[in-house]
Amino acid sequence: MLSRPDAGFGIISLMENFAIGGGMTIKASRLRTLRLVRIVGLAWACAALAAQLPAWAEKAPAEDVAALRAAWGKFLDVPRDYAFTPSSRLVRTYAFPEFDCELHEQANGPGTTQRVLLTLPKGLRGKAPAVVVPYYFPEAMIGCELETGQPLTRYAGRAFMADLARRGFICASADAYHLTYAKSMRGREDFKRWAEAAAALNRDWPTWTGIGKLAADTRLVIDLLAADGRVDAERLGILGHSLGGKMAFYAGCLDPRVKAIVASDFGMEWDQTNWEAAWYWGDKLPTAKAAGLRHDQLLTLSGGTPFFLIAGKSDTIGSFALMDRALGYEGRRDRLAGINHATGHAPPRYALEAAYSFLERYLKQ
Repeated sequence: MLSRPDAGFGIISLMENFAIGGGMTIKASRLRTLRLVRIVGLAWACAALAAQLPAWAEKAPAEDVAALRAAWGKFLDVPRDYAFTPSSRLVRTYAFPEFDCELHEQANGPGTTQRVLLTLPKGLRGKAPAVVVPYYFPEAMIGCELETGQPLTRYAGRAFMADLARRGFICASADAYHLTYAKSMRGREDFKRWAEAAAALNRDWPTWTGIGKLAADTRLVIDLLAADGRVDAERLGILGHSLGGKMAFYAGCLDPRVKAIVASDFGMEWDQTNWEAAWYWGDKLPTAKAAGLRHDQLLTLSGGTPFFLIAGKSDTIGSFALMDRALGYEGRRDRLAGINHATGHAPPRYALEAAYSFLERYLKQ
């Protein structure tokens, strides 16, 4: 377990067994019982563990937030002529043993729509907190096909919407733009659709980025939840893994309606994952990097929104050092937290439980 007595947020680094000081050890499996991940006042366990950490970055100087927002907006803001009438309609309802579902169709651009799936806790009474769960397509987030109930084994362990519905959250997830922007005969999991959709987006809107489109579509899902009378719009959160982690991080940092963000193994640092892909930043990434853009700046733009990082493969201990550069968390460093399970890309159950507890802390209490 790694932490610093003078650090503002806690990091859990999971191994088979690890020391926590005072001669005590704890098994990684016991972390499933943790409800809060912030750890303070712990001594370094040993020099070997301490050696895993890079030098902690010093605080960035105060930055002009308006200028910072403009710098990011150059790449992320919806183009001025990207005009359409916001609308949505209920398509169908579904009942599952532990939650109910609603499938909506929502306008997400000039002449395009996205499917949005809502999950509702059984026996819902009054307004409930809600979480947006972006990913490739929403069925993956409930773990099965809507029409048949057939399990989606490829996405086993990632049924985040189902998990959160059991905890009393309303959730929403939509198709990503590789399924909505350009017409295609390819299947939803054919990765060539991403390159085709990104090429079409760049052709139509050459100053925009794929990550800007992903964030914009995700914020439309936030619109849908915020307008739903069953949702407490003051208790909205967002959670995503991998691609969904990128979407959650960007949309959550840029939308003040989001009160808590969880992102799993999305690549906090530019070189940790495929940010250069055409469907994210493409050939605009070198320009963004040359302008000094860093992801801690998005946390600064969030105004101190609570953020929980699940690191595993792409994200590492260095991601937490970058998080620590974010401004706006002074005096409330417990709003920055995370877990480094270091077991690969997919988050294990105990990491998800810690993240869910983080959401409950900021959206239910």
